[in-house]
Amino acid sequence: MSGCSPEDKGVDTGILESLLGYHARRASLAVVGRFMEHMAPHGLRPVDFSVLTLIAQNPGITSRQICAALAIQPPNLVGLVGSLQQRGLIERRPHPQDGRAVGLHLTSAGQALHQAACATASAAEAEAARALTPREQATLVRLLRKLYSDA
Repeated sequence: MSGCSPEDKGVDTGILESLLGYHARRASLAVVGRFMEHMAPHGLRPVDFSVLTLIAQNPGITSRQICAALAIQPPNLVGLVGSLQQRGLIERRPHPQDGRAVGLHLTSAGQALHQAACATASAAEAEAARALTPREQATLVRLLRKLYSDA
């Protein structure tokens, strides 16, 4: 993100250049960095946006389901859910089928923020992927999914 590439400094990155993880990490840094820049006015990190999106698309989703969908450890989600609730974006309600579980729902403020954040996320993604054609983007997503779906 600093605009300084290894070549500018005469650094040999030969072995690194042959590693998939190296390129995946560099791409991730570029995409996530742009996402965070765009999402800063909303006060959302990528994980916050992901959790809000899952709740928006699955009203009443449980914390356990969110952990499974996003590969998050339960202790890490507790603070995140607490923070979103404290901001007035989500609320906990008794789960209709499981008396021991609590379902998560967006508040009206959460719905409004999520709607605005979705537009922002789309703009950030378009900017991050501007060097790729739509077909290349679809191929990249398909290939990346293959890497983590089989893990």
